[in-house]
Amino acid sequence: MAFKDHFSGHAALYRDARPLPPADWFDWLAAQAPDRALAWDAGCGNGQASVGFAAHFERVVATDPSATQIAQATAHPRIDYRVEPAERGTLAAGSASLIGVSQALHWFDLDAFHAEVRRVAKPGALVAVSAYGNCSVSRAVDAVERHLYADTLGPDWPPERALVDAGYRGLPFPFTPVEAPSFMMRADWNLGQFLAYLRSWSATQRHAKRTGNDAVQAAAPELAAAWGDPAAVRAVRWPFVTLVGRVD
Repeated sequence: MAFKDHFSGHAALYRDARPLPPADWFDWLAAQAPDRALAWDAGCGNGQASVGFAAHFERVVATDPSATQIAQATAHPRIDYRVEPAERGTLAAGSASLIGVSQALHWFDLDAFHAEVRRVAKPGALVAVSAYGNCSVSRAVDAVERHLYADTLGPDWPPERALVDAGYRGLPFPFTPVEAPSFMMRADWNLGQFLAYLRSWSATQRHAKRTGNDAVQAAAPELAAAWGDPAAVRAVRWPFVTLVGRVD
């Protein structure tokens, strides 16, 4: 099965520069699951969320169709990384207590994925989807970042990115809804870390291939002026979108 691969070419940068989902998100999910035997992290990338699940579940199967992404994943004794698509995998039927998707649902063939969820889920298993939108630092930094995001890189975003920006509203989610509390996604970064994050965007990489130009490097002087002391650590926040349901 072909897949839309926007990150294998910079898998190490993605691993090192991306924020982690909030720890209390994993705490809450573990408390809602029917048991803590097995979690499946679908579209795991290089395993940022997989490690969060492993803190609570006896076993985690983390899958991604990109062998390059999996090769960059953090080893963990309770995580079994597998190179395979979310729509067709090797998990046993009726085995998963929790199915998690972090920042990846918009890349899936949803009908095929939902069928696979129903195949591998235990009765009452939890399905938990999360994503994060565009970030915010301060009014001055945000003005420069928004220009980069929308104006410079606008043509280079894959169309699926619009689903994230819309908070996944309108996407089919054929499971019994579970109301989730709000969670805050935050990282405390200096300017160098923030610039690395901007370079990890798929649009940044696509723009460089299309034009030969480093859009983040071009924006860096304005970002530096807005940031102030480059060593200063600032709070970077993202809207954290969740969809949670139960497989009946």
